[in-house]
Amino acid sequence: MWSQRSVVDYSLQRKATLRALFRGGATVMDDVCDADPYLLRAAKYHGEPTDQLCPVCRKEQLTHVTYVFGDELGQYSGRIRQTRELEAMARQHGEFRVYVVEVCQGCGWNHLTLSYVLGDGVPRRPPRRQRTVEDEYP
Repeated sequence: MWSQRSVVDYSLQRKATLRALFRGGATVMDDVCDADPYLLRAAKYHGEPTDQLCPVCRKEQLTHVTYVFGDELGQYSGRIRQTRELEAMARQHGEFRVYVVEVCQGCGWNHLTLSYVLGDGVPRRPPRRQRTVEDEYP
């Protein structure tokens, strides 16, 4: 990615979680397959499919859900974005953080896999808040 920096890879934490599960230190439903219904819905409608099988159920392919957060994004902070949209965003904003979560829609496995910062480094003021449909109905 064009301006990717401050990369944090969570693969060691993922391996430790899976090791605890397969050695009996964690339970499937309570500890590792506990995806929030909103995350499952986000994966279904906005996620990007991968070719990796779920490490828990080994039946479904994992889906990546990418969230963006940053003060410069204003009311759009915390939204889901497709990977293809990130480069254009990086050119428009000074700095924002990207989080990639892998999700199994079958068993509910979910884990943060990667986070990084994007942006051109030039600080900007957040955009003015625009009225939305939710503003019309108190």
